[in-house]
Amino acid sequence: MGWRYFRFRLGYEVRSRLGWLRRKFPVDPPEKQFATLKKWQEDSPAFFFTSRESLSISKIRDQRLKQDYEAYCQGILRYFNALDYQIGTDYDWVTNPSNGYRYDVRKHWTEIPDFSPAAGDIKMVWEKSRFSFLYTIIRYDYHFGKNCADRVFGEIDSWIAANPINRGPNWRCSQEISLRVLNWTFALYYYRNDPELTEIRFNRIIHLIYWQLKHVAANINFSRIAVRNNHALTETLMLYLGGLLFPFFPEAKGWKKRGKAWFETEIAYQIYEDGTFLQFSHNYHRVAIQLLTWALYLAELHRERWVDVVYARAARSLEYLCACTRSENGHLPNYGGNDGALFFPLSSAGYRDYRPQLNAIYYYFNREMLYRTTEASEEAGWYIQNLSATDRSPQSVTCLQGSMLWFPQGGCYLISEPETFSFIKCGSYRDRPAHADNLHLDIWFRGQNVLRDAGSYHYNTDEKWIRYFNGTRSHNTVTLGNHDQMLKGPRFIWFNWSEALSAELEETETAYAFKGRIRAFGELGTDIIHARLVEKEKGQPYWKIKDQVQHQTGLPIRQYWNIAPEFLDRLEITAQDEEGNPLIPLQEVGYYSGFYGVKEESPVIVFETTTRTIQTQLILI
Repeated sequence: MGWRYFRFRLGYEVRSRLGWLRRKFPVDPPEKQFATLKKWQEDSPAFFFTSRESLSISKIRDQRLKQDYEAYCQGILRYFNALDYQIGTDYDWVTNPSNGYRYDVRKHWTEIPDFSPAAGDIKMVWEKSRFSFLYTIIRYDYHFGKNCADRVFGEIDSWIAANPINRGPNWRCSQEISLRVLNWTFALYYYRNDPELTEIRFNRIIHLIYWQLKHVAANINFSRIAVRNNHALTETLMLYLGGLLFPFFPEAKGWKKRGKAWFETEIAYQIYEDGTFLQFSHNYHRVAIQLLTWALYLAELHRERWVDVVYARAARSLEYLCACTRSENGHLPNYGGNDGALFFPLSSAGYRDYRPQLNAIYYYFNREMLYRTTEASEEAGWYIQNLSATDRSPQSVTCLQGSMLWFPQGGCYLISEPETFSFIKCGSYRDRPAHADNLHLDIWFRGQNVLRDAGSYHYNTDEKWIRYFNGTRSHNTVTLGNHDQMLKGPRFIWFNWSEALSAELEETETAYAFKGRIRAFGELGTDIIHARLVEKEKGQPYWKIKDQVQHQTGLPIRQYWNIAPEFLDRLEITAQDEEGNPLIPLQEVGYYSGFYGVKEESPVIVFETTTRTIQTQLILI
């Protein structure tokens, strides 16, 4: 991770253990009025829309939205867009619903561990406290014409009462704090003129927004240096937007200036020139897209500009993600870390459907919708209410076309035809990898994922599940014996990062072909090379794969194919070794996680040989 990271983490741990951080983040500060409600209502900075009354989005009585709202009213909350928990209508904000553990809100946030066997996954407590559920209530309010201001402000009041400033688990993560402020801000503008927004309530909320912004500003270097991923994007953008939208705070000008510069730096660093993302994850890339959507629209509404690289990387991100999106359902390969995050759910589309978020940022660049269905276009509708029709973005974006597309900095290679899609990973790392998935092959047919990435499952679970889902066996590539391509370290760490030596796509009269070579299995030897050839016959659901591993370990090569169960009887898989001898397929029980915290058994076909080559044919029948 480099000396900068090491020095910062060492200093941070020392300051934390000596109690210096505790003194930097005071508790129970006295309340102070920063602005009056009337002044804010009359002169608040520009937002996506002015108020509920100003909105002109087409109203749709979506039954899924109605069901989600009714579930919320019964005390049922959907966690990570997948798991429904009955937490009641008087939830205390600090109890883990999966195990009943209740955090002590008397403790300073620096005394709350991120990872504790007794407490379980702290994300279970953070999930409701980020307030993304407000969008279900607000959308129901708008589309069904039922005023829900009392519910929204009641939830915010409840959180404020239960979470003293700088105490307890909900002050532990600056990204969660940033998201909470963004989502409260959305609610404030929507209910700007509602009688439920009283002077007392407004002052209380603004007081908490101020101290949350102060917290983010005081701890910003942790995300900028120690974490440097979507956390840093969220927090630096929050400082810019905090200064932009709350100019009456004493530090607003400084927050805005520094936040803007830091966000620009992070975008240039985290989004590679080819549009891929340093976390090697489609879901975290979507997180970046949603943050960029807020950044681009709000800057334009305030007649401000980002440096050119922000627009360029946003455009390239859009091109890359659109190239990976299946038009039938908006799904992408389940690639990389996936914690269920969808910060601003402004449509009823499913979590795995990326079209609403891609549509919103596509509209910014082109002033038209990419996906024209009602479900895919609603999210953009919320963002464009105050956008001038005469202003244009600095550039337009055209979605990439072609049967072969490559993104070498992220190590992603695509073969796309009308009915089939092949996604191949072959990359080197300048930033830490999430999964040991080099030379993984994802195969899709008519929008359905046939050979798939098993996903992430859970970040805070038993070691065996972390090793399985992050490891090589849960991807469609090869291992040496039971060894992953890289050596697993603690938590999110891998040692001996694999390295792409070459990668190319080429076309012949009858086929598309990918050729790639990586250096891997560094714990077993210094020069072990895995070469993979993937040939896709044009117009047919037929693939040939040749894996060769140069090694002196004496271990067998094991080739894994993680198959969607519905395709097990429709996919014909045969293989032979380097001498032409047929290999017997071994069917093992594997696991698949399409959503964070959810896993299910899934078939895995394995071929094994003590020779150095496996040649495989895959035919959909």
